[in-house]
Amino acid sequence: MTTKALFTPKELTDLRERLQEELKGVRAQRTGITESVFSQDQADSWGENDPESADVGTNTFEREKELSISNSLQDLEEKIERALQKIDDGTYGLCEKCGKPIEKARIRALPYASLCLTDKQAEERLR
Repeated sequence: MTTKALFTPKELTDLRERLQEELKGVRAQRTGITESVFSQDQADSWGENDPESADVGTNTFEREKELSISNSLQDLEEKIERALQKIDDGTYGLCEKCGKPIEKARIRALPYASLCLTDKQAEERLR
């Protein structure tokens, strides 16, 4: 089964555009976070934060939080890129585990979904 059997050309075009917009937004967020962390690292290296200051712990916590968000955004970016590649390959909308079509409602909610609902639920139970 191929994507063409699952989606009309118009649906695929709309999904591609949505994924591309989401990708652009995710990349912009990651860039902002990276710049923020880099500017904070420079401020630390230039001695703008006194190591004896109570703000050091807060700054470290904030930086770790930003890096965690950046990692999550990187993961989302990879999922979106993979979904775009699947559109190109003709395998978009097929579950990576069982090969069956992913429910259209799930695709509408998460256009980068790679598993059908049944397999995603099974994966979540294993965690």
